Amino acid sequence: MAEEHGTQPLDALMTRLGLSNHDLVSASKEQLTHKMVQKGRKGRYLTPNVKTKILNALHNAVPEDQRFAHRDLFNY
Repeated sequence: MAEEHGTQPLDALMTRLGLSNHDLVSASKEQLTHKMVQKGRKGRYLTPNVKTKILNALHNAVPEDQRFAHRDLFNY
């Protein structure tokens, strides 16, 4: 059974920035799927590699003066 961590800070951050799951998938230069982003927002367990893909996609989707760390997106 997959671990559940509850809604993650990523969800609120994306909402505040007006970003959809599709925006992150489109901004990603790596293989990132809508399902990975959705799991990240809802708190399903993600591997460190997938967390990094989401972080990199977020950095590609926002202005350069906005930078985040894993701890800003995930609380596990």
